[in-house]
Amino acid sequence: MSHRKFSAPRHGSLGFLPRKRSCRHRGKCKSFPKDDPSKPVHLTAFLGYKAGMTHIVREVDRPGSKVNKKEVVEAVTIVETPPMVVVGVTGYVSTPRGLRSFKTIFAEHISDECKRRFYKNCSAQVQVQEEGFHQILQEVAG
Repeated sequence: MSHRKFSAPRHGSLGFLPRKRSCRHRGKCKSFPKDDPSKPVHLTAFLGYKAGMTHIVREVDRPGSKVNKKEVVEAVTIVETPPMVVVGVTGYVSTPRGLRSFKTIFAEHISDECKRRFYKNCSAQVQVQEEGFHQILQEVAG
């Protein structure tokens, strides 16, 4: 009888462990490039979702290679990037324990669709805000 290592090798790559459902639907940036203070403020990252894969036929331009100036088929990934709107800017300050958020400044005009994302139950939150607004109006009028 053969050794298990040869008769039934492992199934799948260990790079994809643990096999479980993702804890968050939207991905997050785990690291950012080093900031250069001499450059102006700029966008350092944006969201993109892997939508699928396909293949392309392209001509290779690699002098000295066997496939130079020949067509090859390569796999490509399709990444969808939804439209982004800047709603605010956060400034960070360096501390002995790393970066800490210093100040967040929001835009003056934010769309209602964007505001809905700030609250878990937006309709209930709007009712609470309206009640508070009516109380302020009564105090001013009375």
